[in-house]
Amino acid sequence: MNKPVTCNSQTCNSPKAKKNIGVILAGGSGRRLGGELPKQFIVIAGKTVLAHTLSTFENHEHIDEIVIVVHKDYIHETEQIVQLEGFQKVKHIVPGGKERYDSTLAALNIYQDEKCNLIIHDAVRLLVTTQIIDGVIKALQDYQACTTAIPSTDTILQSDPSRQFVNHIPDRSTLFQVQTPQGFHSDILAEAYRRALTDPIFFSTDDCGVVKRYMPEIIIKITQGLPFNIKLTYKEDISIIEKLLLSK
Repeated sequence: MNKPVTCNSQTCNSPKAKKNIGVILAGGSGRRLGGELPKQFIVIAGKTVLAHTLSTFENHEHIDEIVIVVHKDYIHETEQIVQLEGFQKVKHIVPGGKERYDSTLAALNIYQDEKCNLIIHDAVRLLVTTQIIDGVIKALQDYQACTTAIPSTDTILQSDPSRQFVNHIPDRSTLFQVQTPQGFHSDILAEAYRRALTDPIFFSTDDCGVVKRYMPEIIIKITQGLPFNIKLTYKEDISIIEKLLLSK
């Protein structure tokens, strides 16, 4: 069995042994939500979705910098949010690309000459907490990759290729629902993507999936998520998220 990274007292005795970079992926179009604006720019409980998410990272004592990856057409709107809310840790606002992994690559490009921890988070998971981020940063002291997840409470079916019939029912006790943030040592994630981009059939919607597939020797630690760390996807989610925000 592979062993986790061994840390000595000089490199792993505190969460700030490496610079912790919050990477906020805000490049989605939000088509399933409807409306003209991407969902990260709609207002819930008095603030934009993006502002809610950024606030949690801005106020986390161990997050050193924030980079926002956003669609090129919404860079100005993002700059206005950062200025209006007075976010001091946002150091870069950069355009993403067609696929989700293009946004990760954009962030990797900024820190290609620096070994740091990348804490990658979907902007539309605006209920992320300090506790969840803590878990990721702590895991990166001992492991090179980690993902936030919660145990699956539902039975999961795997269909046949036609997607019409049950092919397999995995053991629910070993299944988790993936959330974000996911965390990585920047050099590990960069190497995983370097290998992935040489694969002519490469495609991924998940950064941990890239590490698992192209660097299988790397242990990916599961860190504790929370059931309410949901992703804003449908209109019905708005009222649920608003109630949760107002109850904080």
